[in-house]
Amino acid sequence: MKKTTRTTLVVLAAAGAVAATAAVAEMGPGGMMGSMGGHGGMGGGAMLLQEFDTLDADKDGKVTPAEIAAQRQARFTAADANGDGKLDAAELTAFQTARMAERLAARTERMLKWLDANGDGALSADEMPDGPSADRLARLDSDGDGAISRDEADAALKWMAGRMKHGKGMMGGKGMMGDDRDDD
Repeated sequence: MKKTTRTTLVVLAAAGAVAATAAVAEMGPGGMMGSMGGHGGMGGGAMLLQEFDTLDADKDGKVTPAEIAAQRQARFTAADANGDGKLDAAELTAFQTARMAERLAARTERMLKWLDANGDGALSADEMPDGPSADRLARLDSDGDGAISRDEADAALKWMAGRMKHGKGMMGGKGMMGDDRDDD
């Protein structure tokens, strides 16, 4: 293996590890990220791409271990409100709340761009999505009674958590509950 290829792989692995560490830090006790679903099932690689421009401090199109370390230190310093070199519960809460607010604002902008049919910068009731499609609901309706019970909803959540745990994501196959579903 060429030295440049090996160096590139090491840098990408390090960046992925940083992104994965951030994801693990955001995971709650049940394994789901935050109350809003975190990054929507994004893996470390997708998170690296999302954070790439921020990590690439010198804007040379490459992310180095030094840039990753500097970004990590900058985030820590910003979160350490009292400057004691440690993050207490209040500081961690404030840091995570600010990050969730940033992601929510970005998601809101994407929703407006996607759903705002008349371009007025707001969503009317007619522009709001109807919710899950009938075929998605039918996939959740394991007993075929035309309705989703609490047990069926719980089973679907457990199945999705299992897919995420095994790195398959929620959107594998033909949608959230695709036909290629393997009940692991």
